[in-house]
Amino acid sequence: MSNNEDYLNLDSPENVRVFDELPLWSAPFGLRLLEQIRLKKNIAALDIGFGAGFPLTELAMRLGKSCTVYGIDPWEAAIDRTEEKIIHYGISNIRIIRGNAEEIPLENGSVDLIVSNNGINNVSDLNGVLAECSRVMRVNGQFVLSVNLDTTMIEFYSVMEQALTNLNMQDDIKKIKEHIYSKRRPLGEMTSLLELNGFWVRNIIQDQFSYQFTDGSTLLQHFFIRLAFLPSWKNIVQTERQDEVFEKIEAMLNEQANRTGHCRLTVPFVIIDCEKPDRKSSHD
Repeated sequence: MSNNEDYLNLDSPENVRVFDELPLWSAPFGLRLLEQIRLKKNIAALDIGFGAGFPLTELAMRLGKSCTVYGIDPWEAAIDRTEEKIIHYGISNIRIIRGNAEEIPLENGSVDLIVSNNGINNVSDLNGVLAECSRVMRVNGQFVLSVNLDTTMIEFYSVMEQALTNLNMQDDIKKIKEHIYSKRRPLGEMTSLLELNGFWVRNIIQDQFSYQFTDGSTLLQHFFIRLAFLPSWKNIVQTERQDEVFEKIEAMLNEQANRTGHCRLTVPFVIIDCEKPDRKSSHD
């Protein structure tokens, strides 16, 4: 730093508007993910499913100007927000790709590092995305991804299953399991797919965090729950019975909170640290 222009003003409305941009949902996964990255100069990196810019912007700033960091995501509204942050932060080493990770427009063996902070969970063709990751990654490159596990928010799903049972909607109970599988594959299946696509799983770090609410009504009214989870939860149930089912779920959660003092949603997750080895190498 050479002069006062390098310092940011804490009283600037523009700075205050963006400095706390990290969502509570993304932070626990992403902070553990960043801890596992082997930082190097003069590399190319790729963030799959960067959403509103985390960990893309943080990774680019930590790697520095000698590195190029690509980010790929199809979410147009979030990309616009990310680009706003990139400009405000003064980051020059990010290249945005608007598109799906099933088709990454990068050359074979052109990337040294790939990260995905819960982005892999949301792709339509998981095996296809992992194949693309393997294609664009150089030998000995690092792939670090965070994924929340299939027991995520099990407290809610258990209550939902009981509510459907009480309402004689057994057919919809099967849809709960289908929904969970579509969003969160079992860990064993995830690691098998990584290995199938040429990655060696070096390390798996398990962790968890939780959300706590005063009762079920508060849980269902929470902004992020309504944004990211409630629409897909409701789609499990046939449209004409959604109101009935969710009134029942809310009442059951409220009863539970009266007994225990709160409603709790646990989010177990893993950080999977992989490497793309030389095919001639062995990691037995």
